[in-house]
Amino acid sequence: MSQVALERQIRLIYNAIDAGSAGMDKSALQQCNKLLKKHPSNDLVKVRIFHHGNRITLENEGSSGNLQALKALAIVRMNRIEECLPICDEVLASKPTDLETLNVMMLVLRALGRHTDLATMFDEAYRTQPENEELGMQDFFANIRTGNWKTAQQIAQRLHKAFGAGGADRFLYWAVLSTVLQANDPATPPAMRAILQKLAHRLLGTVTVPPYATADRLHVHISVLTALSLNDEAAALLDSEEGRAIAKTSLVVDELRRDLVRARGDFTAEGDRARAKLVEENDRNWLEFLAVLDATFAAPADADKVRDVRGLFRQLADADGRRDRGALLALLELEKRARENGFGSDFESQDGLLGLIKLYFERFGDKACCFEDLKPYTVLEGSELLALNAYLDAHTHVSDTEPTLYRSINVHKLRRHVLGADELSVTQETERALAYLRAYTAALGLGGALPETELQPADDLVLLAAQTFVGLWGTQNDVAWLYMAVSVLEYAARRSKNSYLVRLHLVRVHRLLSAPSLALQHYRAMRVKQVQNDTLSHFVLARAATFSLAAGGDLTLTQECVEASQIYATNSSETSEFIVRAFASEKYSQVTDLIAFEDRLDNSLQRDLVKIEHVRMRLAHEGPSTELADTELIELKFIFDRIHYDNRDFEVLPNYQPRGQPTFDAQTLMMNSPGLGWLSTFLRIYIRVFLLASDIDETVEEKLLIGDRPKVADIPENKIPLKERIHVRKEAELNELTADERTLFDYVSALCDWLGPYHDHARPQPEAVLAEVNRQQETLRGNNAKGAPKANGSPSPPTNGQKRHAEEPPAVRDPPEGVPEFFDSMAARFKEVSGEDRLPWEALHVATLTQEAALMLALASVRFKAPAVVKANKFGGLTVSLRALRQKASAVLKEMASGLGKIGAQASTSEKRRAFVDACRPIQEYPEFEHDSLMDVAKRLGDARKRVIEGVGKGIAKIATTQMQ
Repeated sequence: MSQVALERQIRLIYNAIDAGSAGMDKSALQQCNKLLKKHPSNDLVKVRIFHHGNRITLENEGSSGNLQALKALAIVRMNRIEECLPICDEVLASKPTDLETLNVMMLVLRALGRHTDLATMFDEAYRTQPENEELGMQDFFANIRTGNWKTAQQIAQRLHKAFGAGGADRFLYWAVLSTVLQANDPATPPAMRAILQKLAHRLLGTVTVPPYATADRLHVHISVLTALSLNDEAAALLDSEEGRAIAKTSLVVDELRRDLVRARGDFTAEGDRARAKLVEENDRNWLEFLAVLDATFAAPADADKVRDVRGLFRQLADADGRRDRGALLALLELEKRARENGFGSDFESQDGLLGLIKLYFERFGDKACCFEDLKPYTVLEGSELLALNAYLDAHTHVSDTEPTLYRSINVHKLRRHVLGADELSVTQETERALAYLRAYTAALGLGGALPETELQPADDLVLLAAQTFVGLWGTQNDVAWLYMAVSVLEYAARRSKNSYLVRLHLVRVHRLLSAPSLALQHYRAMRVKQVQNDTLSHFVLARAATFSLAAGGDLTLTQECVEASQIYATNSSETSEFIVRAFASEKYSQVTDLIAFEDRLDNSLQRDLVKIEHVRMRLAHEGPSTELADTELIELKFIFDRIHYDNRDFEVLPNYQPRGQPTFDAQTLMMNSPGLGWLSTFLRIYIRVFLLASDIDETVEEKLLIGDRPKVADIPENKIPLKERIHVRKEAELNELTADERTLFDYVSALCDWLGPYHDHARPQPEAVLAEVNRQQETLRGNNAKGAPKANGSPSPPTNGQKRHAEEPPAVRDPPEGVPEFFDSMAARFKEVSGEDRLPWEALHVATLTQEAALMLALASVRFKAPAVVKANKFGGLTVSLRALRQKASAVLKEMASGLGKIGAQASTSEKRRAFVDACRPIQEYPEFEHDSLMDVAKRLGDARKRVIEGVGKGIAKIATTQMQ
């Protein structure tokens, strides 16, 4: 084939891969196979691609590594992992050195999670060409992408030594920052961290260019000095003329400067500087106000200093008028701190707290932020509270314009916030809720001409009404209040289609009413994107298994788990590229923030809470199998070793309930919000059960694992062997469970303690399992075993059965009392929570936990269903006990399924709909909530409840019939 024809063929392959579609990936693979068939690796010259303007030319060099790499990339994008592995290994064995092949292989290895192989590949290539600066930089970037900070630091120093002449010391800064990152890595032993920081400091001492050459370089110097508590040296750098100029224009350096002020306690000088900026430069940065306040109350505080600053802030507030609210807020904060230190003014005077609240409300009461601004300053009692209430009650509510409407809304919010316990009777709260609705409907005309993409100005009034109804439900335990809450919110959602606050309220109330499909509908209408999945998905996925219909084949919630987890894959692939770009462009101040962002997402608590829910639903959908145990066990063990960060956003849901009362967030939780203790407990549950069912030990796991193992944090708990850690019982963690979940934990503990010795005796030797894995992998690589089971991308050993033992099998014992009694206690609990006075989710919670326990029993029994295993190990008595337990579980599950069917059948009857409408009679005086609209809400709610209750019941019946035999 001529060079021109070969060039044309290669270009077609690149174009097909760049297209990104499944069909084009297949086309690229076919073209690679054609070329490799004509030119096998020992004959074909290597294709090296160079860019000259817009033209691609080729150079021949002796092997087909580039074509093989392109083939591997096409295969991995088609998700044919097993087929890709031998090709990938072949290219790596050839030790490629050209950047084109290296870059293609980088895409392949990153897709496979083989980051260590990626770094090794670049390291070997750079060693063969130490004079190639570009290759050295790519080697450094490869180690940065994998978080291999130690190797990255060594490569950066080699680059500095080879190419750092003439003051080009960026490689030295790369080495410094890599050292700092290694010191900050959780996997670094604590004793090494101070040593690494000192090394970074010593490296900075060799820099030839002044540290203030750029803001980012100065940021590196200050960060290293403050990490070593060399605060005076850091202050000297910032106090220089150049340092002050940079701090004035760079927010990141100014942030470090403020942190340094707090660390040194230099509040007085900082206060003088901030005061000058406020007066001379008209700077209204809130941080400057705080600096003056901190200086005022730094010891020793006295009345004269407070009086002086009060005069300054009063002067600024008068000058700013309605243009800026910062000075007036500073006056409020000053008075709050003065009262705490015994220097407060008379409460009702001009400078007193009430006088300032009145002044602020007069100037900014028509701003949407008014309530949140004033809320911290309304913590009052006694006569002071009465005076504030009198002022608020004197307000005349008018809503003829948007400013007067916002002022009225703020009065309602403030007055509700300071309500006392003696003002929360059912009659008073009902009147308030109806007053909020009256004001809402009256103000709808202000937004009548707005396009439907805009929010109604009166939306906060309907939120006040809904929260009042929910509060009444919390005290009266009458579902009628929830019906009114959901009715007014559904109407508001139609009027303000893009109001995420209205929809978040609906998500919470619909879940309380056991209508998860409606909750999910409103959640999806918010169009949550990217990192918001990490912060907001808990609203619909917390304990999602309670509402899952996976056992019956409906994977809606399972798919939502998958979609919500896409951000974590995106983070792994994209954030590292941003880090590389930050190094390349010398934006060092961004590096640590990007790495912290990546780390918080990689170790997100919500990520692993969603994972547990997905495992629970997957077990119900697929049924117990050793393949499922093998695939999930490896990842759950990784999760168990992580340090978790809670990135969930709970503050996004506003709270308009009176102070001292449960928040709206707490009132609308079905159960307590799952946290790290809940996650750790369920990890222990599932790891213990999966360890029983699986034949994989650490040796086999290494063979099955395709990607790298995650870094393990250097904390004492992670040094305890896994089999000891999963038996730990922590009361603080168990307190995060519901009573029924705690019963499940005790049941699983008893079950695993009972069956553990029998599994250990019957489990095949690791050598036999490993041999079977190798055989399957060879078969797969020969394309002779399509569709074989896989674990983490590799085949799962099907053995799970017989092995020979020289020792006697353990004596068969009856199950401990806690195992059979679990099903009796859950049957009693189901009857208890199935009454008319209980919300349906309580029965669903008990039923799905019982289903989960039965599936774990079935999974723990799989090994002993093989007659050969039972006969070889003399486990006949054990199988009898297991069969009796499964029969007992089946009977309880069928009874629960029948009970759920009866509850579901009554969920959407005409009587229930009429009862819903009758319950909403108090709000029917408003035309917006007339009979037909309420009947529509009742029908949709009833249908959604019927669907989930009957669906869960049918799934439980299916499991009782198919898995409990």
